Amino acid sequence: MVSSHDLYLSQMADDSTDEQFLHHALNLARQSMALASPNPYVGALIIDPQGKIAGTGVYTYDGVKHAELLALEQAGDKARGGTLYINLEPHSHQGRTPPCTDALIAAGIHRVVASMPDPNPKVSGRGFEKLRAAGVHVEVGRLEAEAHRLNEAFARYIRHGVPLVTLKSAMTLDGKIAPPPRAESKSAVGIPAGGWITGEAARAHVHEQRHQSDAIMVGVGTILADDPLLTDRSGHPRRRPLLRVILDSHLRLPLESRLVQSVANEGSFNSDVLIFCSSGVEKKKRELEARGVRVEQFPPATDGRPDIHSILRRLGQLELTSVMIEGGATVNGTALAFGIVDKVFLYYAPKIFASESSVPFATGASFRHMDEAPLVNHLRWHRFANDFAVEGYLRNPYEE
Repeated sequence: MVSSHDLYLSQMADDSTDEQFLHHALNLARQSMALASPNPYVGALIIDPQGKIAGTGVYTYDGVKHAELLALEQAGDKARGGTLYINLEPHSHQGRTPPCTDALIAAGIHRVVASMPDPNPKVSGRGFEKLRAAGVHVEVGRLEAEAHRLNEAFARYIRHGVPLVTLKSAMTLDGKIAPPPRAESKSAVGIPAGGWITGEAARAHVHEQRHQSDAIMVGVGTILADDPLLTDRSGHPRRRPLLRVILDSHLRLPLESRLVQSVANEGSFNSDVLIFCSSGVEKKKRELEARGVRVEQFPPATDGRPDIHSILRRLGQLELTSVMIEGGATVNGTALAFGIVDKVFLYYAPKIFASESSVPFATGASFRHMDEAPLVNHLRWHRFANDFAVEGYLRNPYEE
């Protein structure tokens, strides 16, 4: 006779095994970083009735087939009576591919263990409903927080039609992003004026962050001061180039800047540099476009700069799910004041400038009362040698 204690230990072992397999599925999904956008990251793992891995799948946009189908193809007959572990609800609607739920049912999958429902409110839950109606045992919610973080950009994009906005900055402990400017000094090419604040480990992580982003956004002041390339130098593959977005109201971007020079002259439609301006000289616009730079004009907001909300909607139309702001004090202040920031990733170096003329993290319209200041929630801490970073959310990308 099996005791209640034995049943408890058996259940604990099953729970532990489920988490291990789901971790495996999540790690598979991470392999599609920068290869799946504008669709979500999905990894699938099929375990046969004997408890062995029968098939795996990773979704990529160019590969078309969903992770579930790839895992089924690899598993073959071993999928019958087996368990599918997946980080995201199997889709039940006709898209670029037929419904995965139909294939799972036809293959005889007995059990599906998923971390979270599809964040798309139009289809969320329907895949699970269809599987349960066919007699498949479905369990949802294990490792949900980890799965949410993985696909937060897709959630923001699919619910609101705009990319997830991450505000990234590196600063001293007293909140300064650069020392006092000196007119007589020049920074080395591609190095911030005044030198790097953080060390190599933190700067390498920035490129991992860029790799996970569809676009990077800065103000033209950053280009004028530092002449950066703004590229993804992580070394990892990506489906489409990191779009370099410049906010440049009056088209001050120098034609000789490294940014402009780096653009392959393939015509403005294919460029990975996009400038948003609110006014400008037509001659300069033509000169930039002749060098392969895309230029789009938007009516100015009340401060005379391009309307940041219209810009975000435009980036959503371009099927960009995530953008990282790496601007200076003015862009940082504008982004916070207009409420477009979803999360922050702030790097700190153990240094203190202790000068009121040093460049602060943000300038511009300020929040005059404590209850107006944006609240950063769900904080996480990261260590990079002597530096550290704070990650947190100003808005939940899964909320309406």
